[in-house]
Amino acid sequence: MGLGYPTLNRYEPRAIEGPSDTAVYYQLVIGEPHPVGRDYMRSRILVPLVAKPFYWFARSHLKSWEPVFFGLLVANSLFCATAACFLVRIGDRVIGDPGIALLSGTLYLLNFAISNLQLAGLVDSAEACFMLAVTWALLTGKWAWLPLWGTLGALAKETFVPFALVFTLAWWMIEPGQSSTRRVRAAWAAAMGAASILTLIILHSIAASHMVWPWNIAAQANARVNIFAALWRSVSNHGFWYVFGWLLPLGLWRLRRLPRPWVIASIIAALVALLLGAWKDMLGNVARPMFDVMGPVLCLSVALLLSGHSQAKIGSRSRPSEPM
Repeated sequence: MGLGYPTLNRYEPRAIEGPSDTAVYYQLVIGEPHPVGRDYMRSRILVPLVAKPFYWFARSHLKSWEPVFFGLLVANSLFCATAACFLVRIGDRVIGDPGIALLSGTLYLLNFAISNLQLAGLVDSAEACFMLAVTWALLTGKWAWLPLWGTLGALAKETFVPFALVFTLAWWMIEPGQSSTRRVRAAWAAAMGAASILTLIILHSIAASHMVWPWNIAAQANARVNIFAALWRSVSNHGFWYVFGWLLPLGLWRLRRLPRPWVIASIIAALVALLLGAWKDMLGNVARPMFDVMGPVLCLSVALLLSGHSQAKIGSRSRPSEPM
């Protein structure tokens, strides 16, 4: 909450130049009519729902802070803190060193994306949290949790669905295992896909007051620009490098020492995020979803680099997967 405090007193997130996602989430919290033509954003209900009780409290008892942004800050802080806890647990399991695991969590929370994006009245904190929950489930072999994480992630943000599906599919294809185990895991992955897509259809259909299919959501988000020009505008934008300027070059050094399924699944999901960002012409904002899917593994890699950890093969210290 300290990292996101400026939203309460020092600046107004809705006043940022250009279209503001925050304005939509603000209205979702207070229950006012929503802007026309942004149905896909009105369906991102999880963070505003969590924020509502804190908004009600602040409206009655806190006079010096903007009550809606207080509610959003508390909700986003809960998701950011949970994500950091997931990352620390993952780091401890993979590396076996609590100090390095805690350092990775520190680097995650101190990234530009946390204080300036996830804690600034947006909803990306929940997407990042549930991506790490999916990572934890896959790493520990608890694939039966995937449908739950898929449903909650879809309630948070529609882009979670393609990211989680691509991430899980890549992990399943790369991770070795007996054929019977792989079939069971494929079934749980399919259940996650079905649950998350069904959640999306229900949410968007209610918001739009008519039947909405996933391809309708994709069409609505399309900026109708040259995809290659949009890709260049994304990676050349200063907002992209605020997030990845140090994280990407330092994080690449130790990736080979982390579990291969996690690394490759994160890279593929980040590429999907980059393509979707170009589809929507997000400019530097593409760093938001890319950090959600790629940031944790890069933070752990940077923690390994800064700690001087010299073990040749990290995977040899990771504990065996727990039963599903």
